[in-house]
Amino acid sequence: MHYAVGQVAGFAGTTVRTLHHYDEIGLLRPGARTGAGHRRYDDADLDRLQRILFYRELGFPLDEIATLLDDPGSDPVELLRRRHEVLTGRVEALRAMAAAVERAMEARTMGVNLTPEEKFEVFGDHDPDRYAEEVGRRWGTTDAYRESQRRTAGRGKQEWLRIKDEQRAWADRLAAVMDTGAPPGGEAATDLAEEHRAQICRYYYTCTYEIHTGLARLYTTDPRFTAHYEAIRPGMAAYLAEAITANAARRGEQPGE
Repeated sequence: MHYAVGQVAGFAGTTVRTLHHYDEIGLLRPGARTGAGHRRYDDADLDRLQRILFYRELGFPLDEIATLLDDPGSDPVELLRRRHEVLTGRVEALRAMAAAVERAMEARTMGVNLTPEEKFEVFGDHDPDRYAEEVGRRWGTTDAYRESQRRTAGRGKQEWLRIKDEQRAWADRLAAVMDTGAPPGGEAATDLAEEHRAQICRYYYTCTYEIHTGLARLYTTDPRFTAHYEAIRPGMAAYLAEAITANAARRGEQPGE
């Protein structure tokens, strides 16, 4: 069977103009023409077009595609390997760009007034408000969210770095307590859980014991929060969650009351 150029364009999801161009440069010449000169494509032409579009999807330029299809001495595996290296480099570059944009968006959402260099210095690969957009969607109508937005707005680089250092030192002390084998319901662990709550109160919003135990549940049920604490010390997410719950009970604030 033979197909008109419009039919082929429809089959392939391309345009008539593209097929005309492939014909003009010799990449895909139709197998036949009508007496009036209209292009007619056969099954072999469609098979070649399918391969052309495959290589185009991988980003190959048209001259390299012609080599792949027509030069018996070409090595498709080697060309694909080189293309893979190019695409991998592009993916990594795009990932870095996406991460930079994400950090900028999060800082903007938080009202952080920092230069791009300062944003990288402060937040690096881990931003404590990485999920700011989701937080706004889930809790944007709460008093705690509005208080956090108000208190973080305009916070400068040095203050963010000081907070970051304080949180890192706290995490190191919690890891040290875990290493001693102290139970999460013991005094050492619950004191650190209380300090954790106090940090939230000091820098973000009034964190009641009820809110704090709600956060504890997130630390073990949301893989993103779990991964953050597990990266510091394996087992920390569950340990901290239990310490927070025990701390609320210890101080006379049962969860949910």
